[in-house]
Formats: sequence, structure tokens, C-alpha cells
Amino acid sequence: MNEARSCALPGTPLAQAAAGLDACVHCGFCLQACPTYVNLEDENDSPRGRLVLMRRLLDGDIAPTDPDIGQHLDRCLGCRACETACPSGVPYGELIEATRATLAPIRGLPLVARLILRVFRVHVVLHTALFFARLFRNTRIPELLARHVPRRLGFPLAMLASTRARSIPVAPLVNSLPPTSLPPSKLPPVTLPQSAASTSLLTGCVMHGLLRHVNHATEETLAHNGFTLTATPGQRCCGALHAHAGDIEAARELARQNIAAFERSNPDTIVVNAAGCGAMFKQYGHLLQDDPVWAARASIISAKTRDVSELLATTGPVPGLQPVPVRVTHDPPCHQMHAQRVVTQPMKVLQSIPGLELVPLEDADQCCGSAGIYNLVEPDTSDAVLSPKLRRIAETHAQVLATGNPGCMMQLGAGLHLTGSDTIVKHPVELLAESYRGGTRPA
Repeated sequence: MNEARSCALPGTPLAQAAAGLDACVHCGFCLQACPTYVNLEDENDSPRGRLVLMRRLLDGDIAPTDPDIGQHLDRCLGCRACETACPSGVPYGELIEATRATLAPIRGLPLVARLILRVFRVHVVLHTALFFARLFRNTRIPELLARHVPRRLGFPLAMLASTRARSIPVAPLVNSLPPTSLPPSKLPPVTLPQSAASTSLLTGCVMHGLLRHVNHATEETLAHNGFTLTATPGQRCCGALHAHAGDIEAARELARQNIAAFERSNPDTIVVNAAGCGAMFKQYGHLLQDDPVWAARASIISAKTRDVSELLATTGPVPGLQPVPVRVTHDPPCHQMHAQRVVTQPMKVLQSIPGLELVPLEDADQCCGSAGIYNLVEPDTSDAVLSPKLRRIAETHAQVLATGNPGCMMQLGAGLHLTGSDTIVKHPVELLAESYRGGTRPA
């Protein structure tokens, strides 16, 4: 903490995180890694520029109510690609969240953001909203309307439509066996000494509410790889949306509820198939570091958390049993690649599937523009970031785009649908589960 130099915002989250600002040497390595700088070409919309704005806030050179500084900070996607590029180890993700937590009580949040965050904070309301969203999606009306209404409405409709389970576009496989009729929880585990510990899945709010087929594929894949699955009742939203938006107290409240829930089930490992949620769980120790009651408990939960590809890579994973002859390209979620530094493990999952043709995606390290609720509150900038990503995907001629985060799946799925692309979006574990279902399980 560096409040000795006449801090204009003493005691605020930004002031408490100010030491991180001193690590920046203004070298500029972050510029080309930043999607908003690359697409908007404004230094104020780069990590380096935003760090300068943060310092000027603390020094009192800029008022927290200045609309220009708010605009440039709001435009940050929070993708943390700058952290991967930074040679000085600037904790940019912590700094942008601390800045937003400082400014939110002063500036307030947009109405759309307040409504969404309120829904995600109250479990009953969220559960009800996702139930009706699922019913609406199943009518196929969002899919039919998305291309025929203004984009501001069409894009959210396309996002909802993209959550529907879709078949992999391959011809029937020769000698393939019918998928097992047993639910994932009843599948007998493979005997693998490395994976004997108990594991519990973070079911997630959007994953459970709209992408339940991904959770089923995750459970089936983990069981096939020998992991013993235990249920954890009482899970809530991870709080990532709230932390990113500056509603830090709501994020802490949700974190405490999740920590208590996983303490009760007490698994050896918490596995997460949503990159943003996994990054948030791994950040619980930092989020609650000043809470004497919860700090140590939060650190334990963070230490137990693993991305599903990270966990599968510890055992191989077990190779697929039946070929899945489809052309696939992989777009790593930002909070998997940059926040969790999980890079090679998703590729190992895909490479374990026989018959799958894996083609590289140019500029795969660039954000897709989803960033939680960013695509709803900053739609124009989100579109500017998404457009080059869609062009790169089209260049691969892939039938399937694999990515491991629900927000990215919906953002990319919506963009592909609205551009008339035949490419569908799948989670990597869905493809591996498909290969397991087509063959005979090892004894």
C-alpha cells in the first residue's frame, strides 16, 4: 500500500492495491496484447494508459466523477492478456477490479448492469430467470428472430439460442456402439491411482441453467477418467460478474456462501468447467485476504480448485475410444489462458480424441469480446473485438469451435449464427465425452 504520497482516495480498494502500480515501467509490451487498444487505437484504452489514469486518480489529478476516465476504464474487458505479456508482473486484473470497486459507489453502475448483477446475486431469482430463459430458448423463437431484429436485440437472442445442445456434424461412425444409457453419476469409474481423490463439480449458474449438457459431459468424462464425484449442495454464483463490475461486497458475500458449501461436502478437488468461474474461485484467497474469519478458509478453497482440462491432464487424459472425425479449432478463454495460465491442458484433451483434426486458430490469444456482461453493457466495443475473431475462425474452415467458458461459448455462438456460419461451438469435454460414448469402457 502506498498512501504516504498524499493519496486523494485514502482507504479505497485502489489505494490498498496501489503498490501494483509501481511495478509498471511503461515499456509498452502490453499494447499489442490488449484487444481494446488493438481495435480502438487509443492509448487511454490500453493497459499502460489505464494504469496512468489510475495513478492520476490516486494523486488527485483527475476527479473520480470525470466521465472520460470512466469511459476508458469501462471499456477494459478484463481479459488480463496484458498480464501474460508484462515482463514486470503488474497485477493488472487486481488493479482494474480495485479501481472499479473504488469508482462504483461514486459513479454508480449502468441500469442493465445493476439489473443483471441483482439477478445473479439472489439465487431464487436467478434460478427462476434461467428456467424461463431455457423454456424460451426451447421454442426456437430466439434462433428464428435473431437475424431479423436490430442487432442490439438480435445479439442477446442469438446468445440464448447458442446454448441449445447441438449434434457434432459428422457422419454415423462405422461399428460405433450406442451411447451408454446410464446417467454420468452411475458410470463405474476407471481404476486410476492418480485420480483416487474425491472431486466435486462447480455446477455454475449459467452452465447449470442453460448449458446443462456440458455439465453432464463433464461428469461423464471425469467418471471415465477415474475421478470419484461428490455433490455439493448450496452452490451459488461464483461472484465473478460482480467483482469485474466493481460490486466487491456482493462478490465477497457470494464467495463466502460457496466456501461454506464446499467445506460441507469437503472434496479433495473442486473441478470447474467454466474458465471465468475457475479464475474467480482461485482468486477467493485474495478477495477475502483482509477478512480474519474467512481468509484462511478462502485460501484452502482456492488451492483445491482446478480447471477440468487441468485435472484431466493429470491422468492423461484417458484416450478416446471411438474416432470423432471432425475438423476442430480451439479458442482458449482469456480467464483460462491469462488468469489461470492453463494453456497446454485443453489441447491435451482435444489431442486425446482419435480421428479429430485439430487446426490452429490465428490470434487465439485475443479476447472474443464476451467478458461476463461486457457484451451487454459495451456492445459496440464488444462487436469491434468479436469481428476479427470471427474472421480468423472462418479462415480455419472448422466444423467445430472448442472453447471452455460459457460466456465465450455464447458470444462466439451468437456471432457465428448471425454471420450465417455453419461452425458450431462445443466445450472440449463434450467432444471427449462423445468419443467415450462410442466405444467400450476400460475395465
